[in-house]
Amino acid sequence: MTGDEARERFLDGLAARDASPHTRRAYATVVGAYLAWLEARSIDWRRPARADLRTYLAHLGDGVARTSVGQRLAALRSFYRFTTRRGWTDGDPWGAIATPRMPRRLPRVLEVEEVERLLDAIDQPVVGGGPPSRAPAGRALATALALRDRAIVETAYAAGLRISELAAASLGTVDLKRGEIRVLGKGRKERIGLLGRPARAALEAYLADGRPVLVARADPALAPGPEVFLNHRGRPLGVRGLRLRLDGLRARAGLPLGVSPHTLRHSFATHLLDGGADLRVVQELLGHESLATTQIYTHVSPTRLRAAYEAAHPRARQAH
Repeated sequence: MTGDEARERFLDGLAARDASPHTRRAYATVVGAYLAWLEARSIDWRRPARADLRTYLAHLGDGVARTSVGQRLAALRSFYRFTTRRGWTDGDPWGAIATPRMPRRLPRVLEVEEVERLLDAIDQPVVGGGPPSRAPAGRALATALALRDRAIVETAYAAGLRISELAAASLGTVDLKRGEIRVLGKGRKERIGLLGRPARAALEAYLADGRPVLVARADPALAPGPEVFLNHRGRPLGVRGLRLRLDGLRARAGLPLGVSPHTLRHSFATHLLDGGADLRVVQELLGHESLATTQIYTHVSPTRLRAAYEAAHPRARQAH
């Protein structure tokens, strides 16, 4: 089997596992470039020598950030794990190669007060103007969009959702009575997100008085979809639209650049730990496969660390 044939089978396998289009494109590019480099030097892709791999690693790291090198090597290792399972190779030749140590980047986290500022930046719904259906068209739309934006921020923060999960939320996944939202995360793994009282109230108001206004603005020839969050034309609000809307709220709230939709997810996890939540509970709510992924939040939760230290260390509270 040629390297290109193995690459195509590998990409088919990623698609079968519901890897995102972005991941498939990135892996296709990385593995394709690697195989082309080997072929140009008449190196057998199934048995590259250690010296060949070190040369390629040097080539890969020329002017490229260490994080990018690490991501590319992860793609190559995933490729070789696949080919080894199929019996096309004897193992991962990259396993014996030391790779660059990745710098640990601590996630940006909002203070609780900053989350409140983000919510305060949302235009307040019209008060005393009657139901949106009887309000003037412009005012009805502004009210509907404000209700939607509040529901977006409250839901993302309450349940720690990824932006793709927020965009994919459908009416059938939300249970306001139980305060739950069913989420299909990475690898199509399902989990339950919890909605506190503010998120439930925001969603209830939006679904009752906001979403119907947006649905009414849709093209009559198009049946309304099940997506919870819609744009001003009554169509699903996708990942790009959510990013733009949340970035506009960030700017209006006076929050710094770098605060992204994922920042709400980081803040969700950190604030839970600050409040005393067990790390494994946070892992489950985030949908992390590995506890090690969740543990990064202990590095951005000094309140949690200090509380644990003072509760456990025999001399932490002794007077000097």
